[in-house]
Amino acid sequence: MSAKAQPVPIPWSPAPAQLTMAYSVCRGITRTNAKNFYYGFLVLPKHKRQALSAVYAFMRRCDDIADDPSLSLEERRFKLTTWLDALHRVQQGDPSDDPILLALNDAQRRYNIPAGLLDELAMGTAMDLEQGTLSELSPVSATSSLTVQYRNFDDLKQYCYKVASVVGLVCIHIFGYRDPAAEPLAEQCGLAFQLTNIIRDVKEDAAMGRVYLPEEDLAKFGLSAGDLLATPDPARFRPLLELEADRAREFYQAGDKLIPFISEDSQPALWVLVNIYRKLLEKIAARQYDVFTGKVTLTISEKLRVLGKGFLQRIT
Repeated sequence: MSAKAQPVPIPWSPAPAQLTMAYSVCRGITRTNAKNFYYGFLVLPKHKRQALSAVYAFMRRCDDIADDPSLSLEERRFKLTTWLDALHRVQQGDPSDDPILLALNDAQRRYNIPAGLLDELAMGTAMDLEQGTLSELSPVSATSSLTVQYRNFDDLKQYCYKVASVVGLVCIHIFGYRDPAAEPLAEQCGLAFQLTNIIRDVKEDAAMGRVYLPEEDLAKFGLSAGDLLATPDPARFRPLLELEADRAREFYQAGDKLIPFISEDSQPALWVLVNIYRKLLEKIAARQYDVFTGKVTLTISEKLRVLGKGFLQRIT
C-alpha cells in the first residue's frame, strides 16, 4: 500500500492592503529617523523608494535594539538574534504581522536582494555589542575601562563593511545594475559614508563606550581612548580626524564612479546621497574638525539645495 502524498504547503503572503500599510509604516520610520538618507530616497521612483524605506526600517530596528540602555548586553544580543530569526521565518513563507518584516521580505523578492546581505546588516549591528557601554561600568572605572575596539584601519574596515558597505550592496540591487564592477564601488561608497559618521559622532560614541577610531591612529598622534571623555581638546584631535577625513574623500570618488553603473532612474538619488554626505564631511572640515562642542549637521536648506539639483537631474 503506497503512502498517501502529502500536500506541499503554500507559502503565506500578505494581502495587498496589508503590504501597503507595511510600506507606509516603513516610510514613516524613514522620514522620522533618516536625516540624510531620506533626501536621496525622494528622487527615486515609488517602488524603489518603498524598498529602500523597508531596508532602512529594518536597519533602524537593529540599531534601536543594539542601543537600548534598558537592556543588558546579553539581552540585546538575544533580542537581535530573535529579530533576525523572525525575518528568516517570513522569508520561508511563515505568516507575520510585523510591518517591517513584511515590507522587507517583499522588497527582497522584488529586487532579488541576497538574503545573506540582510543577515550581515544585523550581524554588523551586533559587533557594537562587543564593546560594552559606559552605563554598565561603575563611575570610578568608566574612564579606565574605555578601550579601542579596532587595532588598525584594516580592522575598522571590516566593521564598516558589515554596517555600511553591505548597505551599499543592498542599495545597488534596488537601484539596478548589471556590471559586477559596481559592487566594489558600492562597498567603498558605503565606507565613505560610515567614516563620515564616525568622525561626526566621535564624542557621542565615546559616551556610549564605543571607540571606532583605530588604536594605531590614536597612538600615531599621541592620543588614547580616555582622551575622548570629559572635555576633549579639539586641537589635539584635529590631525587624527583630518587623516580619517582624507581616507573618506578617497572613497567618495568611488561613489562618483558608481553613478554611471546603476539604472538611470536611480542615478539622481545616488548623486544626492553622495553629495549630502560629502558636504557634511566638508562642513566638519570647515569647523577645523571640532566635533566636540556640538554635533555638526547640514541644515534643511543645505540638504534641499542638493535635493533640488537631484530633481533637476531626474527631469533632464
